[in-house]
Amino acid sequence: MSYGSAAALQAAVYARLADDPGLAGVPVLDAVPGGQAPETYVLIGPEEVRDASDSTGPGADHRLAVSVVSRAAGFAVAKAIAVAVSDALSGATLALARGRLVGLWFLTAQARKLDNGAVRRVDLVFRARVET
Repeated sequence: MSYGSAAALQAAVYARLADDPGLAGVPVLDAVPGGQAPETYVLIGPEEVRDASDSTGPGADHRLAVSVVSRAAGFAVAKAIAVAVSDALSGATLALARGRLVGLWFLTAQARKLDNGAVRRVDLVFRARVET
């Protein structure tokens, strides 16, 4: 098992989301912005990695969270962008600078209100199987 492909996976996910036409104009970030945040943005978030080595060689199973955060009223904007994120990543074949992506699958989503209802957040979790 190796964590060696984690940065390469994040870079490939970022590139895919940043270049996706369905997310045009929506900032893709890997940290919560300080100061005045954009009204709506995509946040590449926490990741959990486990050994997925098998008889063919070393590998890792990544559970990667991607969130949509929006101050727009209602869930319509956040969910529409979450759909675009899911469409862009589910089943995607991404080239990694280190390792090889075997598959990328959608696992779960949770939509919720934050800050007394002023913010909508949709957290999507994807599973990425990487050969290292």
